[in-house]
Amino acid sequence: MTHAPTQRMRTEARQGRGIPEATVARLPVYLRALTASSDRGVSVASSQDLATAAGVNSAKLRKDLSYLGSYGTRGVGYDVEYLRYQISRELGLTQDWAVVIVGIGNLGQALANYAGFSTRGFRIMALLDADPAREGERFGGHEIRRMTDLEDIVGAHGVSIGVITTPAAAAQGVADRLVAAGVTSILNFAPAVISVAPGIDVRKVDLSIELQILAYHEQRKGPATAGVTSPPGVESA
Repeated sequence: MTHAPTQRMRTEARQGRGIPEATVARLPVYLRALTASSDRGVSVASSQDLATAAGVNSAKLRKDLSYLGSYGTRGVGYDVEYLRYQISRELGLTQDWAVVIVGIGNLGQALANYAGFSTRGFRIMALLDADPAREGERFGGHEIRRMTDLEDIVGAHGVSIGVITTPAAAAQGVADRLVAAGVTSILNFAPAVISVAPGIDVRKVDLSIELQILAYHEQRKGPATAGVTSPPGVESA
């Protein structure tokens, strides 16, 4: 039995309440701010304190949280632990989600070794790689298994989330196999756009694009020529 029906019902319920996707994208940020507050021993936090920690304005935070219900007290603030639970429940983090990582290069190894997944509701069930010579290598307490085991792993453990960290050329084929096996959500780190059927959620993380965006902003902080090099064959003035 997979988590897919539960995930689908949760998504439909969220859409029925009219929670904007932009708000959904900020909920993990609020959860991180609440967790940091809890770690410092803070039991009640104002909307301004949470907004500052999350990097948004307090009006936006209050509006976002209003989609979840009325969890704050005017003039007092938010009960940190209770709000943490409510956001975790909304995000589906009050249950464990089974995950497979496909492509165990440097990035795949780093993700496999990250201890934070287990404390946030995600269980890595398997590491998969197309190179049969990698079979048996261990990262983060998990052995690399062959791609031929993918379907059995997804079926046996109810895997609903697949993480792709393969080279670009392999990403679409891996996505096709994940979906065919029953995976309904994909986190794609490969530098490629993948196509999936309706009803399959895909989140793309492209670190090179993020760096290029930072470079765009960085070059505007200083003189116009800062960080700029001339094209090949062209001398700088």
